[in-house]
Amino acid sequence: MANANLDDVDGLLAADREGLLRAAAMAGAQMRATAAALDEGVLDGLRSDQPPRTVSWVATGGPAEAAGHLLVAALGGSMAAPMVVGSEVPPWIGALDVLVVAGDDAADPALVAAAATGVRRGARVVIAAPDEGPLREVAAGRAVVLSPRLQVPVDFSLTRYLGAGLATLRVVDAGMQVDLAALADDLDAEALRNSAGRDLFTNPAKTLADRMAGRQVVFAGDNAATTTLAAHVATIMLRVGLTAVSAAGLSDVLVAIGSGMAGGTVDYETALFHDEDLDGPLPARLRTVVLSIGDERPALVARLSGFDDIDVVSAEDVPDAAAPSVGGRPEQQLALLAVRLEMTAVYLRLTRG
Repeated sequence: MANANLDDVDGLLAADREGLLRAAAMAGAQMRATAAALDEGVLDGLRSDQPPRTVSWVATGGPAEAAGHLLVAALGGSMAAPMVVGSEVPPWIGALDVLVVAGDDAADPALVAAAATGVRRGARVVIAAPDEGPLREVAAGRAVVLSPRLQVPVDFSLTRYLGAGLATLRVVDAGMQVDLAALADDLDAEALRNSAGRDLFTNPAKTLADRMAGRQVVFAGDNAATTTLAAHVATIMLRVGLTAVSAAGLSDVLVAIGSGMAGGTVDYETALFHDEDLDGPLPARLRTVVLSIGDERPALVARLSGFDDIDVVSAEDVPDAAAPSVGGRPEQQLALLAVRLEMTAVYLRLTRG
């Protein structure tokens, strides 16, 4: 991958025959659609004078499951009720609980069974899935339906599920006051910063794609939220970017490096006199991308200052000094990072040739 490829706007747009850049840039529109549903009173059926005993999130994989785990990791400590994520409805579900059933397949037997159980037992049920098929029959007037209002490929639907979760929590938890419209604006701004028309040196997604070129890459997190996001990113890099990367906790990466995993690092003298025809190709070097949120970035940078080929990336880590501050809410920063990394995957796909 050469820098010229990433700065060749016409070439990138011509290569984007599937409309991946547009799909990745629709995160803000997806969040805004959920904000509109909230304003229209679609979720009013969830309101109650009493907070829920639990909030259960049922999903069977993909971005829907990742969104549930991100919400728990980012907000679990500040919720009025515990939130759990699983692939089936918890056995204790009942009238005191809120159940969110999330997915892209309205005929998924596990989702249909979960929704039916929740409705039958009197729980407040949210269906964050297409309003069709068996799920529609189960929901019929007995559940809140947050069906997708915009058609976006499944790989880019994480923001929609995050929006559904945040909207649900805002209604059932008085202490969870999230401004979805403002978050949508932030996501639009992030997509614009990473758009094809921005050159590599002012474009965080292109910059990261360039740094990943010809490298073995590990995405790492230093807490539950960023480790969860790293796992989602690894999946998107494979499915969208057609690039195999690993995801791990930062402590595991440091143990591996300490045990001698230098990631193919080659000293200067060897690299200078290396002849591929005689010596074969140099080993691929390992680059670790550490995701960070909140105010943890300075401490991470200091902790990792002695290591080569480790980048710390945060939502506010942008080359444009005029970019506005994102703010401190973890769900905002996770959503922004997700957009940037999904667009990085798109650029990797478009520059494969």
